[in-house]
Amino acid sequence: MPRTRRRALINERAFIKGEECAMAGRPRGVDDAVILRAAAEVMGRVGPPGLTLAAVASEVGLVPGTLVQRFGSKRGLLVALARQSANDVAELPARVRERHDSALAALTALLVESTAPMATPETFANHLAFLCLDLTDPELHEHALAVHLAQRRAIEALLAEAAGAGELTPGTDVSALAGSVQASAVGTGLNWALDREGTLPERLRQEVDALLLPYTTARRTRVTEES
Repeated sequence: MPRTRRRALINERAFIKGEECAMAGRPRGVDDAVILRAAAEVMGRVGPPGLTLAAVASEVGLVPGTLVQRFGSKRGLLVALARQSANDVAELPARVRERHDSALAALTALLVESTAPMATPETFANHLAFLCLDLTDPELHEHALAVHLAQRRAIEALLAEAAGAGELTPGTDVSALAGSVQASAVGTGLNWALDREGTLPERLRQEVDALLLPYTTARRTRVTEES
Protein backbone atom coordinates (compact mmCIF):
# COMPACT_ATOMS: atom_id res chain seq x y z
CA MET A 1 0.00 0.00 0.00
CA PRO A 2 1.41 3.46 -0.90
CA ARG A 3 2.72 5.43 2.03
CA THR A 4 0.28 8.32 1.48
CA ARG A 5 -2.72 5.96 1.41
CA ARG A 6 -1.54 4.17 4.56
CA ARG A 7 -1.14 7.52 6.35
CA ALA A 8 -4.64 8.56 5.29
CA LEU A 9 -6.13 5.33 6.66
CA ILE A 10 -4.30 5.78 9.94
CA ASN A 11 -5.59 9.33 10.24
CA GLU A 12 -9.13 8.24 9.37
CA ARG A 13 -9.13 5.48 11.97
CA ALA A 14 -7.74 7.85 14.58
CA PHE A 15 -10.50 10.33 13.76
CA ILE A 16 -13.23 7.66 14.04
CA LYS A 17 -11.82 6.34 17.31
CA GLY A 18 -11.66 9.87 18.67
CA GLU A 19 -15.29 10.45 17.73
CA GLU A 20 -16.32 7.18 19.41
CA CYS A 21 -14.51 8.14 22.59
CA ALA A 22 -16.07 11.57 22.54
CA MET A 23 -19.54 10.06 22.13
CA ALA A 24 -18.89 7.57 24.93
CA GLY A 25 -17.93 10.44 27.20
CA ARG A 26 -21.01 12.51 26.43
CA PRO A 27 -23.80 12.49 29.05
CA ARG A 28 -26.92 10.60 28.11
CA GLY A 29 -28.88 13.83 28.57
CA VAL A 30 -32.21 12.28 29.61
CA ASP A 31 -32.17 9.30 31.96
CA ASP A 32 -34.00 6.15 30.99
CA ALA A 33 -36.16 6.53 34.10
CA VAL A 34 -37.43 9.90 32.82
CA ILE A 35 -38.21 8.38 29.43
CA LEU A 36 -40.07 5.48 31.00
CA ARG A 37 -42.16 7.80 33.18
CA ALA A 38 -43.04 9.76 30.06
CA ALA A 39 -43.95 6.51 28.29
CA ALA A 40 -46.33 5.62 31.13
CA GLU A 41 -47.99 9.04 30.86
CA VAL A 42 -48.35 8.75 27.09
CA MET A 43 -49.66 5.22 27.56
CA GLY A 44 -52.47 6.47 29.79
CA ARG A 45 -53.43 9.23 27.36
CA VAL A 46 -53.43 7.41 24.04
CA GLY A 47 -53.55 3.66 24.66
CA PRO A 48 -51.73 1.01 22.59
CA PRO A 49 -52.44 2.46 19.11
CA GLY A 50 -51.06 5.90 19.96
CA LEU A 51 -47.99 4.82 21.92
CA THR A 52 -45.11 5.29 19.50
CA LEU A 53 -41.44 6.03 19.96
CA ALA A 54 -42.07 9.38 18.29
CA ALA A 55 -44.83 10.25 20.80
CA VAL A 56 -42.65 9.35 23.79
CA ALA A 57 -39.63 11.14 22.33
CA SER A 58 -41.71 14.28 21.84
CA GLU A 59 -42.89 14.07 25.45
CA VAL A 60 -39.31 14.36 26.74
CA GLY A 61 -37.88 16.56 24.00
CA LEU A 62 -35.81 13.93 22.20
CA VAL A 63 -35.71 12.63 18.65
CA PRO A 64 -37.15 9.14 17.98
CA GLY A 65 -33.72 7.89 16.96
CA THR A 66 -32.50 8.34 20.52
CA LEU A 67 -35.18 5.97 21.77
CA VAL A 68 -34.30 3.48 19.05
CA GLN A 69 -30.71 3.54 20.31
CA ARG A 70 -31.83 3.09 23.92
CA PHE A 71 -34.62 0.53 23.56
CA GLY A 72 -34.43 -0.82 20.00
CA SER A 73 -38.16 -0.72 19.27
CA LYS A 74 -41.58 0.03 20.70
CA ARG A 75 -41.71 -3.46 22.19
CA GLY A 76 -38.27 -2.94 23.72
CA LEU A 77 -39.60 0.21 25.35
CA LEU A 78 -42.61 -1.68 26.69
CA VAL A 79 -40.38 -4.41 28.13
CA ALA A 80 -38.17 -1.81 29.81
CA LEU A 81 -41.24 -0.07 31.22
CA ALA A 82 -42.61 -3.37 32.51
CA ARG A 83 -39.28 -4.12 34.18
CA GLN A 84 -39.18 -0.67 35.76
CA SER A 85 -42.75 -1.08 36.99
CA ALA A 86 -41.76 -4.24 38.81
CA ASN A 87 -38.91 -2.35 40.51
CA ASP A 88 -41.14 0.59 41.42
CA VAL A 89 -43.86 -1.55 42.97
CA ALA A 90 -41.26 -3.18 45.22
CA GLU A 91 -40.08 0.22 46.49
CA LEU A 92 -43.46 1.93 46.98
CA PRO A 93 -44.62 0.15 50.19
CA ALA A 94 -41.68 1.37 52.26
CA ARG A 95 -42.17 4.96 51.10
CA VAL A 96 -45.89 4.84 51.88
CA ARG A 97 -45.36 3.20 55.28
CA GLU A 98 -43.07 6.00 56.41
CA ARG A 99 -45.90 8.51 56.08
CA HIS A 100 -48.47 6.65 58.17
CA ASP A 101 -48.56 5.62 61.83
CA SER A 102 -51.09 2.85 61.16
CA ALA A 103 -50.34 -0.18 58.99
CA LEU A 104 -53.98 -0.26 57.85
CA ALA A 105 -53.83 3.41 56.87
CA ALA A 106 -50.65 2.67 54.95
CA LEU A 107 -52.39 -0.22 53.20
CA THR A 108 -55.19 2.01 51.94
CA ALA A 109 -52.69 4.65 50.85
CA LEU A 110 -50.66 2.01 49.01
CA LEU A 111 -53.68 0.89 47.00
CA VAL A 112 -54.62 4.47 46.19
CA GLU A 113 -51.12 5.47 45.10
CA SER A 114 -50.74 2.31 43.01
CA THR A 115 -53.66 3.45 40.87
CA ALA A 116 -52.60 7.12 40.65
CA PRO A 117 -51.84 6.94 36.89
CA MET A 118 -55.46 5.89 36.28
CA ALA A 119 -57.19 9.06 37.42
CA THR A 120 -59.90 8.99 34.76
CA PRO A 121 -61.96 6.19 33.22
CA GLU A 122 -60.15 6.86 29.93
CA THR A 123 -56.68 6.41 31.38
CA PHE A 124 -57.95 3.34 33.25
CA ALA A 125 -59.18 1.88 29.96
CA ASN A 126 -55.87 2.59 28.23
CA HIS A 127 -53.83 0.93 30.97
CA LEU A 128 -56.23 -2.00 30.93
CA ALA A 129 -55.63 -2.33 27.19
CA PHE A 130 -51.90 -2.61 27.83
CA LEU A 131 -52.58 -5.24 30.49
CA CYS A 132 -54.27 -7.28 27.77
CA LEU A 133 -50.98 -7.12 25.84
CA ASP A 134 -49.14 -8.29 28.97
CA LEU A 135 -51.39 -11.34 29.17
CA THR A 136 -50.54 -12.48 25.64
CA ASP A 137 -46.82 -11.68 25.49
CA PRO A 138 -44.69 -14.13 27.55
CA GLU A 139 -41.96 -11.63 28.42
CA LEU A 140 -44.37 -8.86 29.32
CA HIS A 141 -46.48 -11.32 31.30
CA GLU A 142 -43.44 -12.27 33.35
CA HIS A 143 -43.02 -8.67 34.51
CA ALA A 144 -46.75 -8.12 34.99
CA LEU A 145 -46.87 -11.20 37.19
CA ALA A 146 -43.91 -9.89 39.18
CA VAL A 147 -45.83 -6.65 39.80
CA HIS A 148 -48.92 -8.61 40.86
CA LEU A 149 -47.00 -10.82 43.28
CA ALA A 150 -45.06 -7.90 44.74
CA GLN A 151 -48.32 -6.07 45.42
CA ARG A 152 -49.74 -9.16 47.09
CA ARG A 153 -46.66 -9.50 49.32
CA ALA A 154 -46.85 -5.83 50.28
CA ILE A 155 -50.54 -6.09 51.18
CA GLU A 156 -49.95 -9.22 53.23
CA ALA A 157 -46.98 -7.66 55.02
CA LEU A 158 -49.02 -4.61 56.03
CA LEU A 159 -51.90 -6.79 57.21
CA ALA A 160 -49.49 -8.94 59.23
CA GLU A 161 -48.06 -5.79 60.80
CA ALA A 162 -51.56 -4.57 61.57
CA ALA A 163 -52.39 -7.89 63.21
CA GLY A 164 -49.22 -7.74 65.28
CA ALA A 165 -50.06 -4.20 66.39
CA GLY A 166 -53.57 -5.21 67.44
CA GLU A 167 -55.36 -3.41 64.61
CA LEU A 168 -56.92 -6.69 63.44
CA THR A 169 -58.81 -9.19 65.53
CA PRO A 170 -56.83 -12.16 66.84
CA GLY A 171 -56.80 -15.16 64.53
CA THR A 172 -57.29 -13.17 61.33
CA ASP A 173 -55.98 -15.13 58.34
CA VAL A 174 -53.87 -12.35 56.86
CA SER A 175 -52.88 -14.41 53.82
CA ALA A 176 -56.48 -15.04 52.78
CA LEU A 177 -57.43 -11.48 53.63
CA ALA A 178 -54.58 -10.16 51.47
CA GLY A 179 -55.97 -12.01 48.49
CA SER A 180 -59.41 -10.55 49.11
CA VAL A 181 -58.03 -7.02 49.44
CA GLN A 182 -56.09 -7.31 46.19
CA ALA A 183 -59.07 -8.74 44.34
CA SER A 184 -61.33 -6.04 45.76
CA ALA A 185 -58.96 -3.30 44.60
CA VAL A 186 -58.87 -4.67 41.05
CA GLY A 187 -62.64 -5.11 40.93
CA THR A 188 -63.24 -1.65 42.38
CA GLY A 189 -61.25 -0.09 39.56
CA LEU A 190 -63.32 -1.85 36.94
CA ASN A 191 -66.62 -1.01 38.66
CA TRP A 192 -65.62 2.64 38.94
CA ALA A 193 -64.55 2.82 35.29
CA LEU A 194 -67.99 1.52 34.35
CA ASP A 195 -70.33 3.43 36.66
CA ARG A 196 -68.05 6.50 37.05
CA GLU A 197 -69.39 7.40 40.48
CA GLY A 198 -66.97 9.51 42.50
CA THR A 199 -63.21 9.22 42.09
CA LEU A 200 -61.14 6.06 42.08
CA PRO A 201 -59.33 6.95 45.34
CA GLU A 202 -62.69 7.53 47.05
CA ARG A 203 -64.05 4.23 45.84
CA LEU A 204 -60.94 2.33 46.86
CA ARG A 205 -61.07 3.75 50.38
CA GLN A 206 -64.75 2.90 50.71
CA GLU A 207 -64.37 -0.67 49.48
CA VAL A 208 -61.23 -1.44 51.46
CA ASP A 209 -62.73 0.01 54.64
CA ALA A 210 -65.88 -2.08 54.14
CA LEU A 211 -63.84 -5.22 53.51
CA LEU A 212 -61.59 -4.73 56.54
CA LEU A 213 -64.30 -3.58 58.94
CA PRO A 214 -65.28 -7.09 60.19
CA TYR A 215 -61.64 -7.78 61.01
CA THR A 216 -60.73 -4.57 62.82
CA THR A 217 -60.47 -4.36 66.57
CA ALA A 218 -62.22 -0.99 66.47
CA ARG A 219 -65.37 -2.73 65.21
CA ARG A 220 -65.08 -5.48 67.83
CA THR A 221 -64.82 -2.87 70.59
CA ARG A 222 -67.83 -0.99 69.22
CA VAL A 223 -69.95 -4.15 68.99
CA THR A 224 -69.02 -5.12 72.55
CA GLU A 225 -69.97 -1.70 73.88
CA GLU A 226 -73.31 -1.73 72.06
CA SER A 227 -74.22 -5.19 73.36
